[in-house]
Amino acid sequence: MSKPIHFITKNFDKYDVSSIGSYMNIGGFEALKKAVTMDGEDIAATIAEAKVKGRGGAAYDMGRKWSQARAVIGEKKVVICNADEGEPCTFKDRELITKDPFNLIESMIIAGYTVKAQDGYIYMREEYSHLRPLLLNAIRQAKSYGFLGTNILGKGFDFNIHLYSGAGAYVCGEGTALIRSIEGKAGRPRMKPPFMKQSGLFALPTCVNNVESLSIVPHLLLDDKKEYQNYGSGESIGTKLISVGGNVNTPGVFEIPFGTTVREIIYNYAGGIKEDRAIRLIQFGGASGKVANADLLDIPYTYDDLQKAGVIVGSGAILVIDERTSVIDFLRATQAFFSHESCGQCVPCREGNRHIKLFLEKLAAGTATQDDINAMKKIAKIMAMSSLCGLGETAQNALVSAMKVFPESFAIGGAK
Repeated sequence: MSKPIHFITKNFDKYDVSSIGSYMNIGGFEALKKAVTMDGEDIAATIAEAKVKGRGGAAYDMGRKWSQARAVIGEKKVVICNADEGEPCTFKDRELITKDPFNLIESMIIAGYTVKAQDGYIYMREEYSHLRPLLLNAIRQAKSYGFLGTNILGKGFDFNIHLYSGAGAYVCGEGTALIRSIEGKAGRPRMKPPFMKQSGLFALPTCVNNVESLSIVPHLLLDDKKEYQNYGSGESIGTKLISVGGNVNTPGVFEIPFGTTVREIIYNYAGGIKEDRAIRLIQFGGASGKVANADLLDIPYTYDDLQKAGVIVGSGAILVIDERTSVIDFLRATQAFFSHESCGQCVPCREGNRHIKLFLEKLAAGTATQDDINAMKKIAKIMAMSSLCGLGETAQNALVSAMKVFPESFAIGGAK
């Protein structure tokens, strides 16, 4: 068994998650106390030095994002925690909220201080509604201890946190759709520009990060020995929370150092494949991620190595499918998800998902023609190039990558 790493997860099971006093007994809010003695640009530089990339899927340089958000001029600004963890097989953020809620609150306050925001919003998916009382309690206690409200820690810094729940729409994980949902509008994406950092929630400058991205910040600020930077290499420094699911013996959330091989993740951390069956495919990064076969097992889990191998880190999900499921049946299940979750606003996504679903049904039935295969390729390309948001742009990642990795499954005459 690979040695467990605990940097982002160092607080797990170490305190009573209902008690701010218990959190403070293990060093809680010490990072905030340090942060308010620093210049916000120095905080952003600390994150940039650790080469932290956004953990929601886009992998944008987080230190750079905070520096850019700080530079935007505005009397009022907003930070948003995207806890709308809707990517199938992705459940790492749920673990962070469940086992370390006060750390998330502390992280958001530090984010607000850094970018000069006055309000923070946590947007949490409807399926996590059972966690609302936990976060509301953490917010209430943080305010009673003076960590939220006016003149925080005597530094003239005012900041409050508000908790919103979505209605369960996958598309609301996209930043502009999320913002519209908080505003009480239909959760549908909008065109950019204007970009959110200039005009986001209530037309205010807005900085959006996901739960894992935020949760790492307090640990980095207190990492005087640079422990985090001892893990990984190159552009993939530190550790990463991953969620492993599918046909593995011990699915779950694991903190791994970048550079761990896919084989170690599946066979050591996740306990291997049930009944030692052969692997049919592995999907990286959630339903919108790309697929590979078992040839990828010895690839190091880093941004660069996975990209060179034709897949992505994405949301940090790894879905393992064994030999009992055909490639086409897997794609049909994935396509059913996107056909259901498309908001229907733009034609490429709405109609593209519908038609590809029909083509996959024909493939499964053995009635598809070569013209159908060619049409699928064309539609998938159009969707990636012209859809309004990331849902339509990435919905066919699994299909397009499967066509390359498993060409035999698209042979005319039946699914394999």
